[in-house]
Amino acid sequence: MKKVIHKAESRGVANHGWLQANHSFSFANWYSPEKLHFGALRVLNDDIIAPKMGFGTHPHDNMEIITIPLKGILKHRDNMYNDWQAVMPGEVQVMSAGTGVQHSEINGSVEEHLSLFQIWIIPEKRNVQPRYSQKMFKAENRRGKLQTLVTSFKNEDKESLKIHQDVKLSRIDLAADEEFTYDLKGETHGVYLMIISGEINFENEDLKMRDAIGISEINSFQLKSKTDTELLFIEVPMIKL
Repeated sequence: MKKVIHKAESRGVANHGWLQANHSFSFANWYSPEKLHFGALRVLNDDIIAPKMGFGTHPHDNMEIITIPLKGILKHRDNMYNDWQAVMPGEVQVMSAGTGVQHSEINGSVEEHLSLFQIWIIPEKRNVQPRYSQKMFKAENRRGKLQTLVTSFKNEDKESLKIHQDVKLSRIDLAADEEFTYDLKGETHGVYLMIISGEINFENEDLKMRDAIGISEINSFQLKSKTDTELLFIEVPMIKL
């Protein structure tokens, strides 16, 4: 097994006033040669956006973009659809930028801060037709069991959102002192595990809220929650850039 531990406080930090961002991997003006990517996972940003503020219209291409709101109201608009679309906590949003897309993301509340994860996955196919989708995933369906959120178009799981890469994004909510075993697709894949909240023990290492660990070159691993805990698993092929 190969593992890399990223403590929450080791992330890149950007405070723009309206936006407080924590970068797990090199992004914008923050650069770390040791944190360029984890396999096909290129970006994991932990953003807090002030009321009524957000990202104005800007372009992307050839990237699979996943957004997971944790608290507040996200509003999205792009050049595929002109109307603003609300994305609520519990929902997941996916966008294949492909040949090019213009979009805006704002906090849809005038009072409450918006908290979200922004995830970029390097696609296995370039220059695909841009595509957008979102779906609600109920919290009760991940209590003590893995809830799959996003998989490849080639995957037969009909309940998950789809992107152009052989990935598996999933969540689980564990009670205190609960053990869980995660099974990977194979040793060509790795998992980047983000602790949304709570605390776990993995390989005699205690990890807390917003700590993360990248695990690869193994078929399965076990962890144990120390408190009530919410986990996000991002399983990706361990490609080299």
